[in-house]
Amino acid sequence: MSKQKKESFFWTSYSDLMTSLFFVMLVLFILTIVMLHQKIKATQAQIDKINEIEEAINKIDSTYFDYNKVYKKHIMKIKVNFPTGVSDINVIDYNTKRKLINAGRSIQQTLININKEYPKIQYLLIIEGQASKDNYARNYELSYERALALSKLWSDNNIDFGANCEVLIAGSGIGGTMRENVEQLNQRFLIHIVPKPGIIEESKSK
Repeated sequence: MSKQKKESFFWTSYSDLMTSLFFVMLVLFILTIVMLHQKIKATQAQIDKINEIEEAINKIDSTYFDYNKVYKKHIMKIKVNFPTGVSDINVIDYNTKRKLINAGRSIQQTLININKEYPKIQYLLIIEGQASKDNYARNYELSYERALALSKLWSDNNIDFGANCEVLIAGSGIGGTMRENVEQLNQRFLIHIVPKPGIIEESKSK
């Protein structure tokens, strides 16, 4: 084979190889674009569902709760004035206790309504107690004990938040970020309803 023919064969083969590589890269590029597009659509669907769930949670009865968008917590509007160092909820007057019970039932009904729409989604219901700054040394423990007393009050009145809801008791004492300037107003409860991580993936089959 002449030198000229060898060179011609080489460049023909080289050209075919480069063409093949170009088509391989083109196919990979198209597949990557398609996969990214599908991932973006899936992510947007998750975001939309999260927004729907949050909107449903925020429909809790405004008679008893104000929603703080910054901290994503519901502030119980019922004024609860515990004596210093006391966590026994039985010291609270009858009307206030009835309001607390009704507030629990409004949470219960909200979760029932959400579960009808999203039966596979699970939640954390965080009952957070706060305390006012004073000379009492156990305000952090006290805030937890008050939140626990509220949870027991709801339980004693047959308020059940369902199998999809896990209840957590917390006490932020005289700390935390959501505090009022008037210390007496910090004797209150904060409610946080949080969809559990991973629930969007698990509910895709709905």
